[in-house]
Amino acid sequence: MSPKPLPSLKFPRQGDGEIDFLLAREWLATNGLGGYASGTLSGIATRRYHGLFIPNLPAPRGRTMVLPRLDEEVRSGTRTVLLAGAEFEDGHIEGDGHRFLREFRLDGLIPTWTFEIDNDILEKRIVMPHRLNTVYVEYRLISGGPIQLSLRPYVTFRMHDGPLGVPVEYPFTLAVTRGRLEVHPFEGAPPLRLGMQPHRGNFVMDEKISRHVHYRVERERGYDHLEDLTSPGYFSVGLASGESLALVASTESWELLEHPADRILEGERQRLEKVLAMAPKEAHVGTAAHLVLAADQFIILPGTRPEENVLASISGEEVRTIVAGYHWFTDWGRDTMISLEGLTLCTGRAQEARAILLTFAHYVKDGLLPNQFPEGQRTAIYNTADATLWYFHAIDRYVELTGDRDTLKTLFPILKSVIEHHIQGTHFGIGLDATDGMLKAGAEGYALTWMDAKMDGWVVTPRRGKPVEIQALWYNALRLMSTWGQELGEAGDEYRQRAELVEESFNARFWYAAGRHLYDVVDGEQGDDASLRPNQVFSMSLHFPVLSRPLWQPVIDSVATKLLAPVGLRTLDPEHRDYNRTYFGDLRVRDTAYHQGTVWAWLIGHFLDAWQRVYPDKAKAREMLRGLQDELRNAGIGSISEIFDAEPPYTPRACIAQAWSVAEVLRALLATEARHD
Repeated sequence: MSPKPLPSLKFPRQGDGEIDFLLAREWLATNGLGGYASGTLSGIATRRYHGLFIPNLPAPRGRTMVLPRLDEEVRSGTRTVLLAGAEFEDGHIEGDGHRFLREFRLDGLIPTWTFEIDNDILEKRIVMPHRLNTVYVEYRLISGGPIQLSLRPYVTFRMHDGPLGVPVEYPFTLAVTRGRLEVHPFEGAPPLRLGMQPHRGNFVMDEKISRHVHYRVERERGYDHLEDLTSPGYFSVGLASGESLALVASTESWELLEHPADRILEGERQRLEKVLAMAPKEAHVGTAAHLVLAADQFIILPGTRPEENVLASISGEEVRTIVAGYHWFTDWGRDTMISLEGLTLCTGRAQEARAILLTFAHYVKDGLLPNQFPEGQRTAIYNTADATLWYFHAIDRYVELTGDRDTLKTLFPILKSVIEHHIQGTHFGIGLDATDGMLKAGAEGYALTWMDAKMDGWVVTPRRGKPVEIQALWYNALRLMSTWGQELGEAGDEYRQRAELVEESFNARFWYAAGRHLYDVVDGEQGDDASLRPNQVFSMSLHFPVLSRPLWQPVIDSVATKLLAPVGLRTLDPEHRDYNRTYFGDLRVRDTAYHQGTVWAWLIGHFLDAWQRVYPDKAKAREMLRGLQDELRNAGIGSISEIFDAEPPYTPRACIAQAWSVAEVLRALLATEARHD
C-alpha cells in the first residue's frame, strides 16, 4: 500500500502582480540542529536571514549565514532565464522566476517550485537532511529540454543576525577538485563543501561581486539593509528530460554527501510521514496536520552546545530543546515550557518532552530556570520571573498525559529547591512577600515577565511589583507541589497552606470592580495598575485557577470584549492611552507597540481554556481559531507568526514561525476537535 501523501499548501500562478504576493510569503526548511534555510517564494531575499544554508555551528559561532544567495540561470535553445537573483539599492530586481512560476507548494515541509519556460517544465525542491549541516537544492526536468543550468553560489560567513556591509575582498581559501568546491574561511569555522550530486558538469572559477544588494524588510525594520555579496564562480551542468540533480552545500565530510538527492528527499518524506503518524489520529489531516509538521521545526538538538549531547549520552539520556522562533530567536526557557505541551505531547512525542524537561533541569540555578541562551553562547541568562514557574506547568502537563511518575520523582528535589529559593528570595528582586504570600519581582533596567520589550535601558512594560500572571503561576506551582508531595510520600501541607494564603490575598487584591476585570500589577512602583491586559486569563486557565469562581464570567467577558481578535489577544485595551494599532517601524517604535496593543497568537490557547470554563461551547471555541488557521498561507507558509497588528487587516509581524503560536493553536485545535466531533 502506497503511503498517504503529506499535507500540501499550493500557490498557483497569481498573474502579473504576483511578485509582491511572492515577496510577502516566506518558506522555511530546518535540520533539527537549529540550522535553517529560508527565503521568499519569489527567490529574492528580503531579509538578512534569507539564504540557502544557515547552519548552527558550535559556540562561539551559532547560526551562521553561509550561502545568502544562489543565482539559477536556465539556458534552453536561444532563451536564457535567471530564475533567482536579488533586489538592489536602486530598486531593480534581477531574476525572472516569478514570471515563469507555474506553482509553489509546500509539500509537507519541503518547499517546491514548478517553473514553465516555453516547453520546459522544471521542478526545484529544497531539503535539509535531519541532523546534518547540509542542504540539497534539487532540480528535476519534468518535460522538454535538454537545458543547461548555471548555478552561482554566493558565499559569506557572517552571523545570521550580524551587521551587513563587511568588506568585499574575498577572504577565503578555495580548493576545486573534480568539479567540487571547498571553501576554507577562517580559523575556528568548518570548511564549506559544494558540489553536484550526482557528480556531473564543471565548476568554473569566475569571481563576481554583487554590490548593494538590498533587503527591503530590514530597511522597514530600521536596520542596515545593504550588503555586497561575493561568488567564487558557478557550476555548469546539463539536464535532460526526466533527469534530476542537486547542488549540495555542507559543513559535513565529503563521505556523507555521496547519497543521491532523490534518496535524501525520499528519506525526508519518510521521516515526515513518521512525524505525522506519531500524532493522534485527528491530527493527520487538515490544519492540525500542517501544525504537527510545523512543530517539528522547533524541536532540536542544541547544535551550539554539543557538549550537552556528550554528557547526556554518557548518562543514557537524550538532549532536546526548543527554538522559540525563526529566524532570530534561540531557545528560551519561558517559550519552551509554554510550548512543550503543544509541540510534543499533542504530537505524540512524549519522549522528547521528557528530554526537554531533563535538559533544562541541568540549568536551574539559584531557583531560576534560564530565560534564554544567547546566540552562539554556552552560558544562559536568568533574568526571568515567570519561566521557572512555567516549568511546573510543563511538568504537570507531561505527568498528567504520560503518567510518568519516575521522571516526576527525579525532578521533585529540583522543584523543592526552586520553591525554597523563591520563599527566601533570589536574583532580580524575585521573592516572597511574607505578609500576603504572593511573589514580588522587579529590578531596575529589567523586564522579568513575558512582556519584556527593552531598548537601551528603557523598559517599555516594567511591571515591577506583583504581576497578575506571576501570582497565578505561583499558586498553581504550590498546589502542584502539594499534590505531588502527597503522591511521592513527601510533606505537602506547607505547600497547601502557602497556596491558601496566596488564594485569599489574590482575590482580595486583584479584583478591579470599576472595570470588571483584574489589576495587571498590584503594589507596583506607581501603585496598582488597572490596565486591561490578557495576563489575567492565566488566573483561570491553569490546572489550579487562583481566581474565585464568581469572578470568572465578568473577567473573561471583559477580555473577550476588549482584547479578543481573530488572530489572538491584544496586549492592551484599545481605549488605553498607550495603545498601539500597528507594529511597524524601527526598533524603538516597534518595541513601543510590542506589548501595548499588538496581538499575540499564543494567548488564544489559554484564553480558550479560561473561556470554556465559563462557556463550555466547543463549536464556538473552535470557530475562534478560524482566523489563525487561515494564517498558514501568510507570512511563514505552513506556520504561524509571532504577532499581528492590533487592528484589521491584522498584518502578521516579527518571526514568521513562532513555537508557542504553533503549539497553542494546535493544542486548542485538538482540544476542540476531540470534543466537538
